[in-house]
Amino acid sequence: MEKFTQFRDRGSGIAPFLPIPSQSAGFQLPIRVFLFWLRLPIFIFVCVGYFLILQWFPIGSLGKKASLWCILGIPSIWWIDLQVEGVRKGFLAQQQARLPGPGSVIASSFTSPIDAIYLAAIFDPIFTACYPNSRQVEQISLFQAVLRAFATPRVRPPPNARLVHLATLVRKYPGRPIVTFPECTTTNARGIMPLSPAIATAPANTKIFPISLRYTPADVVTPVPGCYLSFLWNLLSKPTHCIRVRIAEAIVSGEDSSSARRSTYDTNNLDTLDKNTASGSQGLDEPELTRSEKGLLDKVGDALARLGRVKRVGLTVRDKQDFVRTWTRTRRTW
Repeated sequence: MEKFTQFRDRGSGIAPFLPIPSQSAGFQLPIRVFLFWLRLPIFIFVCVGYFLILQWFPIGSLGKKASLWCILGIPSIWWIDLQVEGVRKGFLAQQQARLPGPGSVIASSFTSPIDAIYLAAIFDPIFTACYPNSRQVEQISLFQAVLRAFATPRVRPPPNARLVHLATLVRKYPGRPIVTFPECTTTNARGIMPLSPAIATAPANTKIFPISLRYTPADVVTPVPGCYLSFLWNLLSKPTHCIRVRIAEAIVSGEDSSSARRSTYDTNNLDTLDKNTASGSQGLDEPELTRSEKGLLDKVGDALARLGRVKRVGLTVRDKQDFVRTWTRTRRTW
């Protein structure tokens, strides 16, 4: 992997774009092949049935959630390790205010297409796509959110994208939370990329909930675009999967963030240098952020890093585009 050393964060050495290698099947290969071919037709049937038919029927929120849990259940994604900051185990039912609800914004990590399906099955939210140099977001469907986990990263929105502010979506859908993926592209869950400024435009007094999703085994992440077949194999051939869900305390937009506590993770001058250099190298007009907006982004970024037990990195979406080109050229030479 020496060819990809340039895509490691200089401050921490983290490489957030490299795919996670799967463990060798060994003597379990026959069992895994059997599970894969047993589950594949059922998985395709249920997914096609939901996204082409059921989601358009008036089956209500509970009906949609039940259908999505069926999709998660086929590859045996049953074990959910859920923890909420500030809530002791066994007391979550008494602390519903600490969970995302109507009118709130979810700032989620983005590592796998399972992220969107799980969030939809739990919160029935409105999904959005963020871009690194835009204060606005693009409203997308659940199916589009799933596909974006396999898509090539974009620095700018497509020409036909309908961009809106988060405040507009919060007013338009007062009964549902809004999900954002502020890193703007998928990673391998080993670092938190710089966040989109769109998060900072949430209306005043809106609760923003950072959520970290991690998987065991970890090879169901999709940091490399177009890895449909390897993802399906890793998903459907394993006996079970576990999702580790961590929800931070709500960050209220509009509060004075200038006194935000520093990250619990070590930073150094190289980290800051990487971030500044990356921003300047994009050659794009990055929106000016106020001190309080920068503080809000730092709070959300620090929370995601703390929840995932990782560090924030200075690598950007443009860096991932360069990585994808290098990765594709390298694979073609093998």
